[in-house]
Amino acid sequence: MLAQLGAILAAVQSVVQKLFGNRFRTIAGAAATALTLGGCMQTAPPLAGPDPANPNVRVAGVSYRSGIAPYTRMRPTAPSGWREQNQRVTPSPKSGQ
Repeated sequence: MLAQLGAILAAVQSVVQKLFGNRFRTIAGAAATALTLGGCMQTAPPLAGPDPANPNVRVAGVSYRSGIAPYTRMRPTAPSGWREQNQRVTPSPKSGQ
């Protein structure tokens, strides 16, 4: 029984080594190529404007704008008739027509 189990494990191991050995070599080769070619890449492109690391460069002034400035408080109100609400929001009739 142990000899049969050992033979099965040896067969499985050889198949796994063939499958993953090829994959490992492929992945390792791709990683080595990527690292090698990564060293050949260009550096960052030159800046179009003034150098931001220069403390003497003039920059736009800082201003504050509230993110909730147009906020209006909406408190619950007592129910009213829908006709009156519609009359309040309808556009005024144009004269001359």
